[in-house]
Amino acid sequence: MRIGIVVHGPNIIDSGYALKLIDLLKNYGDVKARLGGTMGRTAVIDASLENVIDITKKLVPSDSLKIFYDDNVDLIFLLNYGKSDVTGQVFGYKVYNHYIDKIDDNNIPVIQIERPGEADGSIIPWNNDLDIVEELSRKLNLAIVKPDEVYDNHIKSDNPGFNQRIVHGVSPGENIMVNSVVIGKTNSDKLTLIAKDNHIVDIIGGELKEHGLEKLGEVDLDSAIIKTGLLRKAKVIPRVISTEKPNDFKITFLDHAGEDVYRFRDSSVVITVGDDTTLISSDILYRFDIPIIGITDGDLDKVVEDGFKVKNSVIFEVESGFDDIVGQDIKRIIFGGKRESYDYQNIDEVKDKIEDIIKNINCKYKINLIN
Repeated sequence: MRIGIVVHGPNIIDSGYALKLIDLLKNYGDVKARLGGTMGRTAVIDASLENVIDITKKLVPSDSLKIFYDDNVDLIFLLNYGKSDVTGQVFGYKVYNHYIDKIDDNNIPVIQIERPGEADGSIIPWNNDLDIVEELSRKLNLAIVKPDEVYDNHIKSDNPGFNQRIVHGVSPGENIMVNSVVIGKTNSDKLTLIAKDNHIVDIIGGELKEHGLEKLGEVDLDSAIIKTGLLRKAKVIPRVISTEKPNDFKITFLDHAGEDVYRFRDSSVVITVGDDTTLISSDILYRFDIPIIGITDGDLDKVVEDGFKVKNSVIFEVESGFDDIVGQDIKRIIFGGKRESYDYQNIDEVKDKIEDIIKNINCKYKINLIN
């Protein structure tokens, strides 16, 4: 058989099960694996699995499934390690349904392996009843969960006309991220987001963060990527890999954590705006030995356990609410409204220019140098 494997998220990789399952499935045919989602990229790099799991494209999981559909493989697996059995199964349900909306027919079996190694782990045959499901269930000691069970237990709503999204498997005190933007914090183990006219307007089981909602803007609640808690829980030793840098000193501008940070890996320095954007971006760019200049205001919602930063990085902490204002001036003055510039010779020149910009708007600030 030709088998396509979509690996989602850092947890399945950090646990070691992604590689174990890929090796196991090689016994059944020719295997190709690719990442679905973005947060798993650093985990693949840290585990030195770039030659095993394709991370060259930034794709949502359903699009990664569709690539294997277009390649006409015989069987597709989705490997995931959710926070709980409920979150993992609901995730699979949404990915599978987004996937079938993109294809002409549904003749390729799709099987999800969820939370392997856990007592509540499962295997879900989304559109098939193959013998391999029974066999893997025995080998991996996983319960077989039917799609109807997932729908009846976790998806079906008593208010089908109400635009809401129930988020499962949350704990009090966790950050709520929608499409990589922190929009609030949980205060319960049950969370529901409510939207009107493509804007989140209310929340049950948490508190909204108005500044985060402004950054998020319009959102399709049904298809939005929603995460709570830490994006990556495992304590890791980051792997630094060399990347080819341009001969000229290249600075780039990033003002939203949802952007594809990996496309900036040829930069000499990256300017990041916002506490969470700075934390996530610096952690990723550490793998490519790229320093950052971060503009923050101390409103940090911790989304990764350790935020690594390259030596010589610079963090400006400005008055509360001024990070976006400073960022807009930086983009206008240093970049001329564009996203990259070659007008500076080194990071010190850029730091000094940003300090002048901050002084000109009469904003209090302090500078933290990363040694």
